[in-house]
Amino acid sequence: MQILLQITSARGPVECCWVVARLTEELIADAAKHGLVAAVIEEETGTEKGTLLSALIHIDGDDCPVFAASWVGTVQWIETSKFRPGHKRKNWFVGVNQVSIPKSSSFREQDVCMETLKASGPGGQHVNTTESAVRVVHIPTGLTTIARDERSQTANRKRARERLAILIARHEQQKQAKAQKTRWDSHNELVRGNPVRVYEGGKLK
Repeated sequence: MQILLQITSARGPVECCWVVARLTEELIADAAKHGLVAAVIEEETGTEKGTLLSALIHIDGDDCPVFAASWVGTVQWIETSKFRPGHKRKNWFVGVNQVSIPKSSSFREQDVCMETLKASGPGGQHVNTTESAVRVVHIPTGLTTIARDERSQTANRKRARERLAILIARHEQQKQAKAQKTRWDSHNELVRGNPVRVYEGGKLK
């Protein structure tokens, strides 16, 4: 089973963006403890080094629903500011939301470039010297995902494609949302005066 969790600073100050980055690491480590595979597939960097406005995390495994339930909601992080010395505030709040997995209507194999690379485990874990990790690139958009979670290249190939399909679908949704916003914004561009055409009684003057 797969789920998507998004950690967001919710337009909070830079300290909240710092918490998002730290919490992303915490969530991925916690997922591993529960026998789940988690990876960031999309992120929006903050204004300061080491900060994130948001992070989208793909999680795969049988106990995803239970795991998600333990994380979804508001997270409070208590720590003095690393960016504003002497600042009195120590409580920072970020949000964790479950995001529905979108379906792509334009995922085509001929648009995907796949390559293998050596996988290595973080934190001094087992280093896999075979080229089992897989990077996939969607040529039309440049979107990229990597899977290095399994020792099997076949399993990593499958997971990388699944993550890429999600990114492509989100890209399509964002394009549609932008187009819709543009259409709605046009409703506010009416200038009352200096008309290019004038009709009176249904007839063009």
